[in-house]
Amino acid sequence: MKFFASLAIVLTCLFSQNLVAQDKVERTPKSQSQQKLSQVNINTASSSQLAAVLKGVGLKKAQAIIDYRQKFGPFKSIDELTAVKGIGAKTLEKNRAKISI
Repeated sequence: MKFFASLAIVLTCLFSQNLVAQDKVERTPKSQSQQKLSQVNINTASSSQLAAVLKGVGLKKAQAIIDYRQKFGPFKSIDELTAVKGIGAKTLEKNRAKISI
């Protein structure tokens, strides 16, 4: 009986230490690769990257962004994005902090 009580105490200690370690890992700052996912360069990103990062932009609108830059060249400013069909001022403002050129 003492064996099982001791085993229960050891397992409880190990489990609680694991939770403390896991909590520390979850509170660490994002790695560079995770931070890069929060921004997208509209002059170089693929349609899947654009759709993944930009709120309100699916694959169809992302492809429209790519088609625009292929036709007119690289974006000179973030505001030029509103010239793309389907991208309005509201979508731009929701995503401004996520966009780079």
